[in-house]
Amino acid sequence: MSESDNMRIVLITGLSGAGKSHTLNCFEDLGYYCVDNMPPTLIPIFADLFAQSENKKVALVCDTRGAAFFEDLFEALRELDKREIDYEILFLVADDEVLIRRYKETRRRHPMGDISLPDAIKKEREALSELRGKASREIDTSYLKPWELKVRIVEIYEPEQRDKNMQVRIISFGFKYGLPPDADLVFDVRFLPNPHYVDHLKPLTGEDDQVKEYLWRWAETSEYFQKVRDLLEFSIPYYIKEGKASLIVAIGCTGGKHRSVVISEELGRVLGSRFNLAVEHRDIYKN
Repeated sequence: MSESDNMRIVLITGLSGAGKSHTLNCFEDLGYYCVDNMPPTLIPIFADLFAQSENKKVALVCDTRGAAFFEDLFEALRELDKREIDYEILFLVADDEVLIRRYKETRRRHPMGDISLPDAIKKEREALSELRGKASREIDTSYLKPWELKVRIVEIYEPEQRDKNMQVRIISFGFKYGLPPDADLVFDVRFLPNPHYVDHLKPLTGEDDQVKEYLWRWAETSEYFQKVRDLLEFSIPYYIKEGKASLIVAIGCTGGKHRSVVISEELGRVLGSRFNLAVEHRDIYKN
């Protein structure tokens, strides 16, 4: 068995703005040695170095920011094949309108040059088509929240770090519409400051940043959240050990639009990489 037999190289590439940097952070959290914007010509050399190390899990971001990208990358991949070094390509995509919005929010310059954003995205899609065809896996990040993308990465690459024997569902709801009938645990957040009584926040939901900022401004929000988080992190492994098939955690406020949504979303973010978890907002759009 060669020293590279147990090596795992994940090459992260895809459309600019599709989430490659966040994906690399997810791999870092999973114990991979990570390098951003790796020049393709250095990939075989890098693989040789890591064949001698104890940590043989490597994640590299390689994209169109590099000069002579395609010619160098395909040559590097041929060299890895020749040396019988296993690798896979993770290709990230997103819808055009999502990519445009992300670029407008960050105000970054697109690597395709000084042309309109729609033209730059189209040009990059065409340029990456051959590489996309060689991809081992593809993830569309258009409507994935950061923690949901992390869950997807864990499921694919390190499933042993995620207990899949029990489904955890966190449901936000409004008490005025009744309790979720299948709830196992119910948390009442009606004592928290209510955005409903703030004129510019009333029409928004707990998914909007202004509502989140308002709620996290109050010390009782953070203190209560931490207590709920601690309870769930303590108890969920015991429910799993018991052999429970699913756990329904209901977070309720008056109307199910603001406070319960914020708390549910944050619980999903911090617990999502550990457990088989989904977040639902039952009453968020009810009047």
